[in-house]
Amino acid sequence: MADPSAGSDGPYRPGYELVAEQLLEYIAEQKLRPGDRLPTEAGLAEILGATRNVTREAVKVLAAIGRLSVRRGAGIFVAEASGGLVDDHLSHFRPTSMEDVLMLLDYRTVIESETARRAAGLATPIEVRTIREGASSSLTAAQQDDGHAFARADEAFHDAVGAASHNVFLRSSVAGVRRLASQSDVLLFHGDAPGSLEVAARQHLAIAEAVAAGEADLASELMVEHIATTQSQFERKIRDRLFNLGDRGATARPTTDSGLGDSGLPPQTSVS
Repeated sequence: MADPSAGSDGPYRPGYELVAEQLLEYIAEQKLRPGDRLPTEAGLAEILGATRNVTREAVKVLAAIGRLSVRRGAGIFVAEASGGLVDDHLSHFRPTSMEDVLMLLDYRTVIESETARRAAGLATPIEVRTIREGASSSLTAAQQDDGHAFARADEAFHDAVGAASHNVFLRSSVAGVRRLASQSDVLLFHGDAPGSLEVAARQHLAIAEAVAAGEADLASELMVEHIATTQSQFERKIRDRLFNLGDRGATARPTTDSGLGDSGLPPQTSVS
């Protein structure tokens, strides 16, 4: 049977992506917590109405983004929290749910705007230089259309701002929330950024200069604007994606093609 998510007139959702989404829904419905054991691969395939091959790829990608843990000879488990302030209450975060992603972006706005504000008042010269380097590297990568290099620079920039807040809990929160956001990148966009890399990079530069100048209110406002831009780009792209899929029955359960590349996993990048 052909993959119902495939089509010749636009993007499609590969089978593994749909099954991964259904598997996360199953975990939430069953109220499973970190450390809880899941049915076998064959059992999951039967529950989800998918082939074993596609189920295997879905498990593989969820393990790669830290949602599942596969232990040889032991089974498949809901993964433990990977650190920071992300606990088992967020183990049911649905990276393909617009509602969950919007709540995540709202949280980012609260945390990162305050982090930028504090960085502007507390950053040392070395920390300012690190923030500027991250911003500059993100622009270089954006202009070269290098998504992987941009992801590294983007992470370095936001982490540097977090470090300059001189509050380990704020820094850890920024890292934790971005780990969750990266799950949406992988499952929805296969590592492709949801918006313009250059726009995001130039916003990084503006934030860096506000921090360097000690302009706390401006740094906070620019960070809010930065995340709002990310949100609008995300919403636009996901709406386009859902619109393109709507007429082709893309929400039907997949039975074949995993849609993964030669490596078995999609490339990863981080949200800006």
